[in-house]
Amino acid sequence: MNYKQSIATQLSPHLPNIAIEEIAAAIEQPADPKMGHFAYPCFKLAKTLRKAPPVIAAELAAATAAALPPWLQAIEPVGGYLNFYLTRSHFAETVLQAVLHQPLEYGNSNIGAGKVVLIDYSSPNIAKHFHVGHLGTTVIGRALYNIFKFQGYETIGINYLGDWGTSFGKLLTAYLKWGDKAEIEQTGLVGLTSLYVRFHEESEKSPEMAEELESTARNWVVKMENGDEQGLEIWRWICNVSMQEYQKIYQRLGISFESYRGESYYNDKMTASVDELRSKNLLTESEGALVVELEDHKMPPCLIVRRDGGTLYATRDITAAIDRHKTYNFHKSLYVTGTEQKLHFSQFFKVLELMGYSWAKDMLHINYGLFIFDAGKMSTRKGQVIKMANLLDEATAKTLDIIQEKSPNLENKAEVAEQVGIGAIIFNQMYNSRIKDAIFSWERMLNFEGETGPYVQYSHARACSVLEKAGLLDKDTEPNPQNLANYQNFYLPAKIPQYAELLTDDESFEILRLIYNFPEKIAEAAEKYEPFIISRFLVALAQAFNKFYNTHQVLTGDEVQVARLTLVFAAKTVIASGLALLGIAAPKKM
Repeated sequence: MNYKQSIATQLSPHLPNIAIEEIAAAIEQPADPKMGHFAYPCFKLAKTLRKAPPVIAAELAAATAAALPPWLQAIEPVGGYLNFYLTRSHFAETVLQAVLHQPLEYGNSNIGAGKVVLIDYSSPNIAKHFHVGHLGTTVIGRALYNIFKFQGYETIGINYLGDWGTSFGKLLTAYLKWGDKAEIEQTGLVGLTSLYVRFHEESEKSPEMAEELESTARNWVVKMENGDEQGLEIWRWICNVSMQEYQKIYQRLGISFESYRGESYYNDKMTASVDELRSKNLLTESEGALVVELEDHKMPPCLIVRRDGGTLYATRDITAAIDRHKTYNFHKSLYVTGTEQKLHFSQFFKVLELMGYSWAKDMLHINYGLFIFDAGKMSTRKGQVIKMANLLDEATAKTLDIIQEKSPNLENKAEVAEQVGIGAIIFNQMYNSRIKDAIFSWERMLNFEGETGPYVQYSHARACSVLEKAGLLDKDTEPNPQNLANYQNFYLPAKIPQYAELLTDDESFEILRLIYNFPEKIAEAAEKYEPFIISRFLVALAQAFNKFYNTHQVLTGDEVQVARLTLVFAAKTVIASGLALLGIAAPKKM
């Protein structure tokens, strides 16, 4: 039931000059239920009606309170607000019916039906370690992927691999001078990274050596762009070695992509983009290079072709965008990268707009803040990176130590430690607005009692434990949620009203209120491209559930038990769904 819409319908006859949709949009949900479950502010009406807001609120209350519908208990004017108090049993019935009708789908929508959303995220650089600098783009991108998919969009995840450019010229130069294929086959990215580091170490020995190595590297880039088979064969092998290690990380994170087209895919397509820019009189020569001047748009020139004829990131991204729109006809195209790339995206979006592509307005840079870690600034050039694999391993190990201490008899401790440890890292990244820096602290992240991933996961496990003790979950598997009869018939819709009467206490109502808001929170997260809205929601729901659990005995052996178990199941279901949207597992035991 859409209560805002229903309240607007109640008010509409008394506000004839205001559309129902406008009334509904103005209705608020007070943080404190004592101030009403919903409230309509009357301040904007003062000028039109020429009355003080408190007077307007009092008159509307008098006009509407005479014939209250069954779902509405009371209407009270307070100051300039008209406060609406729901009939709690009706509200409980409404929410439980919605969740239990289709537990796994509760909160989803078809708002995106027939629309494609592209999400370009993760995108590590081939031959370099997958490090914590990729954490933000990877987990934020995946959360947005899940959120939009849950909203009914056809969602396409694109891993735009950094598999081309100057760094490969350097790596090829280093490999041909000092590399050993058998050794790299064994050491993988460690061996490739050591070659890249050696290239720069040797370059620093003398200006002459630096010039020789840099010149050779530049030549290799041009040769590969012109189809040199020796260089391309080595390049393909390097890509394969790299992807084998990246896939191990993605598997642990539960991530896959619809497209792995990297920068190299567009090598033979960039000439057409440059020709199009030239034909539209957008290219200007500057010191031997070709640029698009953006001074009128308060940006520096966008470099398209270097003096040596080589292409750049902007050239490839422009080409890729045109190709993606032809391929997918996207509704939105999102690029999840750090804030430091803001200028780059502003430039090439503007270039596409100047080229006449109206869909350029549908391309968005989803930026995020820094990952603050004690190890300082990362640099592949110096070999100073915090590898993602090591980070995940350490999170798992630290979590396992906690589990050994708190739950020594827990089955599958290693599996649970992996789920909780990795979940803690993901949750920490998305606990605040994405533009804020993510502060890394093991102590805070792995706290089972704070506003953390482990706390939310533990709340889910606690709910599962209650249901298992009641015989509603078996030890290892969960009955099919669609087969409502498996839950000893008490989930059947016909019985929900009588149990809803037993769920009118404050603690139960708060859980139900939060669950009711879950679909709205998902829609808000999609609209604002902010997964942290889901994270904060989950913390609030977990806190409400634990307060309910600590205040009320669930296993009472009577109808109260059945009612409360129904509420526990609803809370557990929504917590699991919210965690899944963030890309986090929901262990049944911890």
